[in-house]
Amino acid sequence: MKIGCPKEIKPQEFRVGITPNAALEAVKAGHSVVIETNAGAGAGFEDADYTAVGAEILGTAAEVFEAADMIVKVKEPQAVERKLLREGQVLFTYLHLAPDPEQTKDLLASGATCIAYETVTDRNGGLPLLAPMSEVAGKLAPQVGSWTLQKANGGRGVLMGGVPGVGPAKVVVIGGGVVGTHAARVAAGMGADVTVLDRSLPRMRYLDDAFSGVFKTSFASAGNTIDLAREADLIIGAVLIPGAAAPQLITRAQLSELKTGAALVDVAIDQGGCFETSRATTHEDPIYEVDGIMHYCVANMPGAVARTSTIALGNATMPFMMALANKGWKQACADDAHLLAGLNVHAGQITYAAVGEALDMAYITPEQAIA
Repeated sequence: MKIGCPKEIKPQEFRVGITPNAALEAVKAGHSVVIETNAGAGAGFEDADYTAVGAEILGTAAEVFEAADMIVKVKEPQAVERKLLREGQVLFTYLHLAPDPEQTKDLLASGATCIAYETVTDRNGGLPLLAPMSEVAGKLAPQVGSWTLQKANGGRGVLMGGVPGVGPAKVVVIGGGVVGTHAARVAAGMGADVTVLDRSLPRMRYLDDAFSGVFKTSFASAGNTIDLAREADLIIGAVLIPGAAAPQLITRAQLSELKTGAALVDVAIDQGGCFETSRATTHEDPIYEVDGIMHYCVANMPGAVARTSTIALGNATMPFMMALANKGWKQACADDAHLLAGLNVHAGQITYAAVGEALDMAYITPEQAIA
């Protein structure tokens, strides 16, 4: 198989879909790899690093798309990239289709087979290709939240850890999954007073047992959520429903109940965001204010630490990429139900129920797609 990796073109996105190590694995297995020139530069990989392991460098994204049987990326294809996809081609990347009808329509029109990192599962019910970036985003969230809280950025001017005689910032993390756990650990490590909200009692018991009071937990009822939000300096939205649009947990009307200058960091923005007033921003212009509340809603947070993120993502995606290349997408998905769960679009049809339901569009099951 010929595997292609274009340079990411989303604003301030420095990650790359294939590392030199992943390219080497593919070449050793008898596949060919084409990389757009400078695709890895933002993550510290030069063209020479790819040619040294047997990959070929091409001058443009159009050449990569034209040459490749499978495209491996990081972020969802932008409009100009979607026009380059063709029938029968495999696209393997993050898609986040539920809040994005335009992308969904373009992928359907392309006839391509589109497998989304964020819905591939594992035997434990986890999301192994989302987890590394969730870990990164979770660890970044208190860091960018602390920056957003600075007075010069419009925030309350509160220091996360306080100082002797002055209390720490109060941080509420909504969601106790991978993002929320890492966010809470880092925020607590910065000295903040942290509470994690979740609806799963077993998950809260696990967090209490594993972290022994490093941070508090509370049940994520609507009442508890707004009560804690009223007292918070920083609120981190870390709720995920796999493949579906994120639930909106704080409404615009409720912003008036929050402290002026409080910061909202919406890690769920890729799935539409979990605050009603969230809209996607970029690293170049990351924050905005609504009703006195500062919002940080960068849609590709891990891109800020591109080298760490690229290597972590490459470690996770490589086995699946190799299965797709070695067996072909249909046999690979037939052999692995967890990879099959990543199939979102095939030959003009939606193949993931949560996407179809979110967009009110017809869909089939992934099993029907490979039949």
